[in-house]
Amino acid sequence: MNERRVLVVEDDPTIAGSVIARLRAEGFAVDHAGTGPAAVEAAARLRPDLVVLDLMLPGFDGLEVCRRIHAQRPVPVLMLTARDDENDLLVGLAVGADDYLTKPFSLRVLAARVHALLRRTERTTAPEAPIRLGPLEINRTERRVRRDGVEAHLTPTEYDLLVYLAERHRAVLPRERLLAEIWGWAEGFGTRTVDSHIKALRRKIGADLIRTVHGVGYALEAENT
Repeated sequence: MNERRVLVVEDDPTIAGSVIARLRAEGFAVDHAGTGPAAVEAAARLRPDLVVLDLMLPGFDGLEVCRRIHAQRPVPVLMLTARDDENDLLVGLAVGADDYLTKPFSLRVLAARVHALLRRTERTTAPEAPIRLGPLEINRTERRVRRDGVEAHLTPTEYDLLVYLAERHRAVLPRERLLAEIWGWAEGFGTRTVDSHIKALRRKIGADLIRTVHGVGYALEAENT
């Protein structure tokens, strides 16, 4: 199996050095960029399997980097932010980030998130029949989603979350179960991650299709066709 390549985009030398050392110890080939323009150039040239991306960067910020590298090709993005503000996190998810960590963070947790993201995106399956639920059509072979014939551009994590909900149509799925099955986390402290991705998903496919069961979790509800 080829060595998987991670691009670390971080302008703080201390943080960048620690992240690079930990990921190399985990067996990844790691490259580094310290500015927004350098990150976009490196992503195009190196074609990494995953990008660890700081939000605040010289040149232009991580949100613009995320937009530009996704315009080139889809790639999983783990965003790092010093700001624990929900609006920042939702904007990050909206432009294509698959997961995020708020500084300061544990290098062990970062490595676990990187492994989990790569496991999801490298998952290969035989062609499967599309899922059709009301206005939704999910083409599992092409990993494409349409509502009323209009394509919804989902991140890899949003897609996996939607498929998991759709395969269990109308079932109420606890946040902790979604964390374990989609993110691969055993811990329950990341339930806010689930909430943030659900909000991003609702914006893209419509808020009417995902029901919140307060204190429990979420259910996808659409009439079968």
